[in-house]
Amino acid sequence: MGGFNCSSLSPYKVPVLQGNIIEDKDVGQLVSGLSKDQVLYLLGTPLLNSPIHQKRWDYFYSVKIGDMVVAEKKLSLIFNQDNRLDSWVLEEANLAED
Repeated sequence: MGGFNCSSLSPYKVPVLQGNIIEDKDVGQLVSGLSKDQVLYLLGTPLLNSPIHQKRWDYFYSVKIGDMVVAEKKLSLIFNQDNRLDSWVLEEANLAED
């Protein structure tokens, strides 16, 4: 018989996507001065929209396989006193081992 045995098999682990999908093409369409409605149309409902920080919206996206998080993105948007987009920061982490 060959060198194949059952202990060499491992179960397939399905990638789990959590949060808002943040695509580069959508982030590339952000410009200062967009209204909150325009941002909602472009990115969807933010994952975090705190009544304490009404001028800040946070979008978060992660990809997890099994117990390991392999990628994360966090997009934070800041609105001015007129509820227009003022600035944003995109943080990305690719945690997969090559």
